[in-house]
Order: sequence, then structure tokens, then C-alpha cells
Amino acid sequence: MIIALKPEAEKGEVEKFTVFLEQQGVTVHYSQGASRIVLGLVGDTQGINAEALRAHHVVEKVIRVQEPYKRANRLFHPEDTRIEVPGPDGIIRSIGGVSLGIIAGPCSVENRDQILQVAREVKKAGAGFLRGGAFKPRTSPYSFQGLGCEGLDLLLEAKKETGLPIVTELMGNHQLEVFEDVDIIQVGARNMQNFTLLKELGRSRKPILLKRGYACTLTELLMAAEYIMAGGNDRIILCERGIRTFGSFTRNTLDLSAIPALKKQSHLPVIVDPSHATGLAWMVPSMAKAALAAGADGVIIEVHNDPENALCDGEQSLTPEEFARLMDSLKKYAALEGRVL
Repeated sequence: MIIALKPEAEKGEVEKFTVFLEQQGVTVHYSQGASRIVLGLVGDTQGINAEALRAHHVVEKVIRVQEPYKRANRLFHPEDTRIEVPGPDGIIRSIGGVSLGIIAGPCSVENRDQILQVAREVKKAGAGFLRGGAFKPRTSPYSFQGLGCEGLDLLLEAKKETGLPIVTELMGNHQLEVFEDVDIIQVGARNMQNFTLLKELGRSRKPILLKRGYACTLTELLMAAEYIMAGGNDRIILCERGIRTFGSFTRNTLDLSAIPALKKQSHLPVIVDPSHATGLAWMVPSMAKAALAAGADGVIIEVHNDPENALCDGEQSLTPEEFARLMDSLKKYAALEGRVL
């Protein structure tokens, strides 16, 4: 249930009304919008008389939320959520609102020279975050699985040198302890419905980049976000990374319509991964620009200094030079939308 309060409602009256609602056995979440206060009631609201609430002098309207996701619902939080991440260089980088988050780096951390070179290049081109896989979920057990903790240490070294916050994928609950210095934890498509993991991440206060499963609906993606938010962590970035269809030309089918749909239904920022969606480096620039035109809050792009010899996903990785040219284009697209990189 959502309760929008009148703009002129005084603080003392709101506090008293909130206590009254909590006495009805529900949890009340407070959201201060640009023009009014919104209270989100989570729990069993069936016994609460909506008509009686509408008659209260501080209440403007009462809405029963029909969707199964509550905290992720835009009705619950009318204003866009913005995720702020401080870097070791003292700069606070944002994803959401007017700020577009550009996350770039190799699919996998392969060695020290590789990750440091790529980190320097993507920062120079204007990226705000460094991505890199230390632990890699692969379809084949014989494929490169990542360097593990060594790869994580190399990412942290690149973070220290460049000042870029790092984004890397968590495979399971047992790894949470070694992710203490990671700035944004990525939940991959295969783990989107690993509900035990999502519950554990709800106890964290780190931002979570939640990728859509390759056979999952938008409602299922939002429900996965709800699992994390139900635990108290509302710092979530949704990621459209392509879904599996009958098409075989590209690695996946990029669902650009998911961007406006998610932003209509939810207040959470939405980014796009054109690298995994297409699997083809030459398609990435077009899809990245299309994502921003469709309203995305950022993109996550694979960049490798030697794609032909990459240990993972070289075919979909841009070179640093190609990434720099793309960034020049994205700055123009961002300006058209009244946003900044």
C-alpha cells in the first residue's frame, strides 16, 4: 500500500501518523519526493481500511500496489534513485538521475600489465568505473575460470592507481568476505534467481549490479531486486544484457524496450550491457548509443588491449582506441538527453 501525504503536512503530524500505521502491524518506509512525502506500507495490509486512511487530514491519496514487487515499485518511490559511489581519488561518481554511469574494462583479469593498461586507457577516455572478472562463470568447465583472488588483488591495484571504483562479479555467499573492498558487486545472469545469494546481499550496504537472466521476464528481474531490497539494501542497479530468443546472429537479443518499461515500473537505475547482448564488437557502439537514446542510465562495455588473444570474450571486446571513439559519441548523445557522463 502506498500513501501520498499532502504537501502541507507538518513533520509532527507525519511522525504521529507513521506510529499509528506501524501499530497496524506493517513496516513503514518513508520517501521524501520533490513535492510530497510518500509512505510505503510493507506487510499484510489486507486488514487496513483504505477508506479510513483517505479520510485522515494529512493524506492526499491511498493506492494499493497490485504488482508483487513493492520496494522496487515507482509508486513506492516516485523519484529516480541515484547510486553514488566514492572513489579512492575522492571523486563521487553517480549512476541515475542526470548522471550516466560508464563502466568499462576486460571480461576477465588476465595479468597485471593487462588490467593496469586497460584501466589507464578507459579512465583517460572518460569511464567512471572499472569492470573486470576475477571469478568467471563459464558454460564449459574447461574454459578459463578467472584468476580468483589474485585477479581481485590486481583489480584493487588498478583501483588504487587510477582512482576508478571497481565492478566485479560475485559467484556465491562464500566470497562475500573477500569482496570487502569491491565498490559494486555484480550478480550475473546465471545468479539472478539465486535467492539465497540475493538475501545475503540484502544484508550488505554495497551497491549491487543485478543482471537480467537470459530467460527471465522483467517482473522476475524486479522480484530479484525485491529480494535484495527486502533485506534492507536498496542500492541496486538493474542491467539489461540481452535475452535468449530464436535469433542466432547475435549472442543474445538486446531488449531495448526493457529500458523504458523498467523505468516506468521502477525507480531503480537501469544500465545496458551491449557487449554480452550482441557478442560482436562492431555492434557495441550502435547498441550503446541506442541504449542511451532509449533512456538507459549507463552502459557496461568490455574493453581489452589485445582482443584477438583475450582469454575470454575477445570477439565482443572493444580496443581502447575504439572505446575512446565511442565515448566521444556518447558524450554528444548524453548532451541531447540533457545528461552528463
